[in-house]
Amino acid sequence: MKKRNRIKKNDDFQDVFKKGKSMANRQFVIYMLDNPEEKEFRLGLSVSKKIGNAVTRNRVKRLIRQIFQEEKESLLKGRDYIVIARKPAAEMNYQEVKSSLFHLFKKTKVHQKKKASDQHSNQK
Repeated sequence: MKKRNRIKKNDDFQDVFKKGKSMANRQFVIYMLDNPEEKEFRLGLSVSKKIGNAVTRNRVKRLIRQIFQEEKESLLKGRDYIVIARKPAAEMNYQEVKSSLFHLFKKTKVHQKKKASDQHSNQK
């Protein structure tokens, strides 16, 4: 994921937390805020030390980034997303993380419909 697509500054995080909408499931919390001046979406990640050691936290962040990268065409543009990982995320594999995030995408209606040909390739 490119640097310009990441949220790093504390002020940007605070804006999304204060003005954005949130949705949660057991593994993740996602905050969203419309940011019309951006052409693409931006992603911020928060993975607490409660989740595990640095290796575990980095693995969770890598998985989340990978899923957002794969889904960048079908996610709404011009938005800031912040994903907060909860403790159960530490034991999840790629497929479980993906289905959990897709559950949140569906609940928040940020995921645009994919073509049927794309869905068949994902069901291997």
